[in-house]
Amino acid sequence: MPEHKLEARIRAKAAELGFAACGIARADAAPRAGERLREWLAEGRHGGMIWMEERAHHRSSPRDLWPAVRSVIALGMSYAPAADPLALAGEGGVGRISVYAQGGDYHDVVKRQLKAMGRWLAQEAGCDLPFDLKVFVDTAPVMEKPLAEAAGLGWQGKHTNLVSRSEGSWLFLGAIYTTLDLEGDAPGRDLCGSCDRCQRACPTAAFPAPYQLDARRCISYLTIEHRGPIPVEFRAAIGNRIYGCDDCLAVCPWNRFAQAAAANRAFAPRAELAAPELADLLALDDAGFRQVFAGSPIKRIGRDRMVRNAAVAAGNSGEPALAGPVARLLDDPAPEVRGAAVWALGRLDRARWAVEQEGRMAGEDDVEVRVEWVG
Repeated sequence: MPEHKLEARIRAKAAELGFAACGIARADAAPRAGERLREWLAEGRHGGMIWMEERAHHRSSPRDLWPAVRSVIALGMSYAPAADPLALAGEGGVGRISVYAQGGDYHDVVKRQLKAMGRWLAQEAGCDLPFDLKVFVDTAPVMEKPLAEAAGLGWQGKHTNLVSRSEGSWLFLGAIYTTLDLEGDAPGRDLCGSCDRCQRACPTAAFPAPYQLDARRCISYLTIEHRGPIPVEFRAAIGNRIYGCDDCLAVCPWNRFAQAAAANRAFAPRAELAAPELADLLALDDAGFRQVFAGSPIKRIGRDRMVRNAAVAAGNSGEPALAGPVARLLDDPAPEVRGAAVWALGRLDRARWAVEQEGRMAGEDDVEVRVEWVG
């Protein structure tokens, strides 16, 4: 594409603003997205995400949201991790936070650059081509992944997330809707082949089939979107995950091409979020929660859901020393926290018994496990 063309200049500006991927799709380039969404909703696989139902008519296609749109500029910002996302699996005393939430809030970072892109575009093309545009990142009824695939950024893999040949599974997506009549790119081509690593990696069997997700079984949904108590059948499988899950993304072979150096610095892990101590999380009140998670996407779930998640992780930890902090939650005002605490104490009691038995079998009859119980 000649460099003087507007489409080429859009790609160059996107790279200048820190976007690792940029593509263009016509507004009608993902015709099956709405049909698939309606099928997914009809099967109830969205769980308690009622907003998906309420604005499904707007989400089905760009023109259902904004009839004047003619083109979509799809953009991706890398958050490729420098460390192995699965490194803390089995570390009982700490919680695992999904890679995307360990740094700055992507909503703020991506939207700021989308707005900068929009201002540039208004200056670049506005004098000769009167037009309008709107920018979106995650919070609007926009089907970012099908549109990104239609714009050639990658393809929706068997885990239903976007996969890029160059950035792997680590892209935050944003979109600019515009009335400009831009030339679209070739759509992404599915390169999953026979690989099913993401399907096999899921701890809760959230994929009823390749390219299908049942959110009600997904650990990301259960620890972030789900209100109230986490269903008992999934608690053990959650392990020490306290916010989200990276398993299906982390095992994708295409990640070997992703470069952590390309990630926006705003998404670098904060020290207190890279491996938070469960004991500290269990002790959080509302003010403490707001202080720890200020500027983080985690702040939107609130203190009660975070402490609920930490209690479940404590129950899976095998660490009898966490029984005291958990027991202090038995009188918590939030019923989901109290319920998780009761469940966790039952698990920790068995863990304490196992430690005592191990000590006796080793001939250490004087072994003592100090656990403070409440009630």
